[in-house]
Amino acid sequence: MESLVVALTVFVLAVFVGFEIITKIPPTLHTPLMSGSNAISGITLIGALLSAGAQQTELTTWLGFAALVFATINAVGGFMVTHRMLDMFRRKD
Repeated sequence: MESLVVALTVFVLAVFVGFEIITKIPPTLHTPLMSGSNAISGITLIGALLSAGAQQTELTTWLGFAALVFATINAVGGFMVTHRMLDMFRRKD
């Protein structure tokens, strides 16, 4: 029970810190940061694959699969948005 409280505390603090960091970033830095967040989503994909593939319990397998689906959506969507934003800065011939 104590480890659950510690994990929940870390999660809540990470949410608050993440929100504060994101809201303080100037708009000119959003495109490079989106590329960085796409890389983080790739790391999340690896963790989700490891979690789903470990098959310790049925619950961890299903949670790993759900994490894999959501991380894939996040990574693909992030690359699509980044590509679209970079297209806006290309010269039109």
